[in-house]
Amino acid sequence: MENAGLPENLQGVHIHFVGIKGTGMAALVEILFSRGAVITGSDVSERFYTDEILEKLGIQALPFSEKNITDSVQYVVYSSAYSMQKNPDLIAAAGKNIPCLLYTQALGSYSSLAYSCGICGVHGKTSTTGLAGTILKHLDLPVQILAGSVINSFGNSCTYTSPGCCSAERHFFVAETCEYQRHFMSFCPQKIVLTSVESDHQDYYPTYEDIRNAFVDYICKLPQNGELIYCADDAGAVETAEIAGQKRPDIKLIPYGENASGDYHLEFGDVKDEKNYFSLRLPGDFYLTVPGKHEVRDAAAAVSLAYQLLRTAGKNPSDYNEQIRLGLAEFSGGKRRSEIVGKYTSPSGNSVVIIDDYGHHPTAIRTTLAGYREFYKGRKIIVDFMSHTYSRTQALLKEFASSFGDADVVILHKIYASARENSADFTINGRTLFEEAQKYNSDIHYFEEILDAKDFLLEELDKPLSEKYPDGCLFVTMGAGDNWKLGKALLN
Repeated sequence: MENAGLPENLQGVHIHFVGIKGTGMAALVEILFSRGAVITGSDVSERFYTDEILEKLGIQALPFSEKNITDSVQYVVYSSAYSMQKNPDLIAAAGKNIPCLLYTQALGSYSSLAYSCGICGVHGKTSTTGLAGTILKHLDLPVQILAGSVINSFGNSCTYTSPGCCSAERHFFVAETCEYQRHFMSFCPQKIVLTSVESDHQDYYPTYEDIRNAFVDYICKLPQNGELIYCADDAGAVETAEIAGQKRPDIKLIPYGENASGDYHLEFGDVKDEKNYFSLRLPGDFYLTVPGKHEVRDAAAAVSLAYQLLRTAGKNPSDYNEQIRLGLAEFSGGKRRSEIVGKYTSPSGNSVVIIDDYGHHPTAIRTTLAGYREFYKGRKIIVDFMSHTYSRTQALLKEFASSFGDADVVILHKIYASARENSADFTINGRTLFEEAQKYNSDIHYFEEILDAKDFLLEELDKPLSEKYPDGCLFVTMGAGDNWKLGKALLN
């Protein structure tokens, strides 16, 4: 039995999660647990960072088994990684006629019970959601936030629930919503934040028009006079907003960014003392302690959403500028989002900062590295990149190859394959990207396996530095693969 929605009152309702350790799944567990649901779940035995989130709630992931589906289970929520025909928990649930919802359907069902805001875009979704949530923590609104990764300022959790939220008649729910396979079409938004639109997920959206049209369809899910807050500095977001506006003239289009006219016109300020200063026309002056102009744009989106939610709640947003400032200053990124994983001093005395970042698209690589170059002016930048999916690497080969301009040294590896692909179907591999990237980078190196680069790296980070780099080195592991292990290995 599929597609039955979750009940409005979740108190005491037993929900079993199949694939409970997934980032989105664990986040939804936190949300439903806060509303009084009884949660059990199953997954593989390998330990993930989400195990800590579940353990805080007193939940232990069980091995997959039909025995998990006891008579008390009322709903099953499952990850798209598991099949109704093959997974023993799901086969047992179907046999007992228990409603089974995909994660995206369960999230969509929950969103219909609140005043919901969907944050979407090819880049910047997680940061924007984390920034919005960290601001909203400081405002007197009943809110729940769900991000696609652990956010430091949420107390190392993917979610935040404000005090009194669960007793509020109707609360604001802000969630990261994903474009892949049109997953966001299950969500029920009252407001949407759109950060960026460009070609990605080529295995599902072969052309730019395909992915753009998915965003248009999502925006058209907004109710009468719903609001679209979009980035006026992103050509794809602007085009998508225009097309949606033609289809639905009632939708209120609210731009933010340097090219925006109106309340949320953005002006970049100085970068000094590892702070990013900026101002928005109506809200005023702010700063962030995370690097990159792309993060400032995400902050502008988050402030715009906070202002619009305050207006919806009948409050004067300008009265809350100090609280918004506090929220922005408190934000320090999240898991795999410019995450500082450690610092050490090399034998020769070089200060080394190690950062891990999920940037896996050429635009994200370019903007993130440009941010580091500005933020860490006095450091030599060494980047280790592992490309994710053969289809994306093949479609954007030149863009990837030319995206490392702000790095001093580049290290590349084999392609981190997707379970949805067969490498034999493609004419490229990791060396193909390396050879193409050599045209743009003079100091570039290739190691098929990640940890093969360790000795080279230790030597590189210990080299005497020119006066250009008085502060030492910045080592960045970047991508959606598992090359983050290299940063951990260096620290160990």
